[in-house]
Amino acid sequence: MGILYLVSTPIGNLEDLSPRALRILRQAALIAAEDTRHSGILLKHFEIKTPLTSYFEHNKISKLDRILEALAIGDVALISDAGTPAINDPGYELVQAALAAGFDVHPVPGASAPIAALTVSGLPTDSFLYLGYLPHKSGDRRKAVGQVSSLPYTLIFLESPHRIVNSLEDLLAVLGDRRICVAREMTKLYEEFWRGTVSGAVGYFQTKDPRGEFTLVIEGQKNEGSACWTESELLAAIKQNLESGSSAKEISSALAVSSGWNKKEVYALINKNK
Repeated sequence: MGILYLVSTPIGNLEDLSPRALRILRQAALIAAEDTRHSGILLKHFEIKTPLTSYFEHNKISKLDRILEALAIGDVALISDAGTPAINDPGYELVQAALAAGFDVHPVPGASAPIAALTVSGLPTDSFLYLGYLPHKSGDRRKAVGQVSSLPYTLIFLESPHRIVNSLEDLLAVLGDRRICVAREMTKLYEEFWRGTVSGAVGYFQTKDPRGEFTLVIEGQKNEGSACWTESELLAAIKQNLESGSSAKEISSALAVSSGWNKKEVYALINKNK
C-alpha cells in the first residue's frame, strides 16, 4: 500500500522547494495536481517526470476512486498551485477518503502564505485565526468579519487584487482602525509588505494599481475591558456602512459585535439617522 503525501510547493521563489519534496515528487507513482499545466512548469524546471493527474475543485470528488486505486499500487503526491495542499486548496476530501480506506497520509511541509505573512507582520503570533478568502459581496464580508471582530486573536485573510480596497474599507468599518500588515507577491520579484493601520492601508492602496494575491494580517481585539464605542463612534461607522449600500440588518449584525452595543440599539440608531 502506498502513502499519500501532501507536498508543499513554492508560493513564488522556486528555491523554496525542499530537497525532501523533490525526492517525494520524483519517487511517487503519481502526482495529483490542482492545475496540471501550472504544475507542469514546476516539474519541468526540476526535471521531474512522474505521471500527473488533475485534482481540482470541480473534479475532487469524482477523482477520489482513481487516486485511491493509485494508492493501492504506490505512493501518491498531492500538490496545489502554490503553498500547502488542503489549505484553501483541494485536499481535505482526499485526505479523509485515504484515511478511511486505511492509507497513511504524511505531510511534506514547506511554503504557506498565511504563515509566511504572519511571521513577518509584527503582530502577535502566539494565537491567530486563519479564515481564508473574504466573501465577495460587501454585506457578506462585513457579516463574516463582524462574527470574529471581538476575538483577541490575530486575524488572517486572503484577498484578490480587484477587491482589496473595498475589503480594506469594510474591515475599517467593522473592526475599526487596527494595526495591519498587507503582504503582496510574497517571495516574488515585486514582494511587498505594507505595515500600518487599516485606514492607512485604504489610502495607500487607493493610489495604486493593486496586483498579485494579498494576505491580510490584522490585529485582534485588544483586551481593554468591556468598554463600548461612544455613540459618535458608532454613528460614524453606521454612516460609512450606509454609504457602501449595506442594509440596516447587515449593518446592525456586523456592528453589534465590534461596538459592544445591543443589535436592536444599533438598528434603531440606523433608522434614526438614515
